[in-house]
Amino acid sequence: MTTVQLNIPQLAEQFQEDGYLLLKGVLSADKVARLNAAIDQILAEEPESLSYNIYNSVERHDEFASLIDEPAMLPLMVRLLGYNIQLHISHLTVRKPNPEDAKTETNSFINWHQDGPHPQFPKIGGLTSTYYVKTCYILSDMSEPNRGNTKIIPKSHNRVYQPGSHNVREELADEMQVCGEPGDVFVFAQNLWHAGAPNFSSHTRRQLFLGYSPIWMRPIDYRDASPRLLEGASPIRRQLLGAISDNPFHHYVPQESMVPLKQLETASQAGKDAGSGVY
Repeated sequence: MTTVQLNIPQLAEQFQEDGYLLLKGVLSADKVARLNAAIDQILAEEPESLSYNIYNSVERHDEFASLIDEPAMLPLMVRLLGYNIQLHISHLTVRKPNPEDAKTETNSFINWHQDGPHPQFPKIGGLTSTYYVKTCYILSDMSEPNRGNTKIIPKSHNRVYQPGSHNVREELADEMQVCGEPGDVFVFAQNLWHAGAPNFSSHTRRQLFLGYSPIWMRPIDYRDASPRLLEGASPIRRQLLGAISDNPFHHYVPQESMVPLKQLETASQAGKDAGSGVY
């Protein structure tokens, strides 16, 4: 259960300006506890490590899959990206305390970067457009810096920018660490410069990233959703899992019946026209 209502138009404007949002208290304490119990189950199946990167994590537990169409966040994603969207990635990251800064094996970038393919998305005038947006569910106490927090350069999605150093251990003049509490959600554009700070604390970082992109883009960590995920899925969840048609052309030009999220955009526009800012 969610605990807040979001002012979608205001947040969309702030997102376009800053490239990120920090939304407080989106998930209830009960939901956070269930998600952490799911993480415990998953990590028990993994080799012992200081850091974990579990991709396509919605396949690993129903609690994670429940966030695909999280009702507090989905209207915001539709406002930011339009209704023709899908799940792009689901990535669980866990960083245990590492005060000695021991080298860890990882498949994640931790130094300064913009997300995207290699070679990178095309630039126009030195700028990369926003192609997808990530939601980061904060599931541990990240209220202080250097707990493995995400570092960002605010507004760096909208200006030509190169960090003075790509080494995350060197503090940049315009950087900030995203600090939040369990149940908060951090939202950011893929073209915002960001990095992962070291965890020098006694707290374990637990963050679950769900990203969304236009449905014509290839997802990062899956090709087709599994029958298990699709079984009993609502039309909206089927769309978000990319299961709209066997005809690949429809991912580029879908029929209206294939994208039920259009109803959310229509409702959002109606609320905007009526002067209501909360959905």
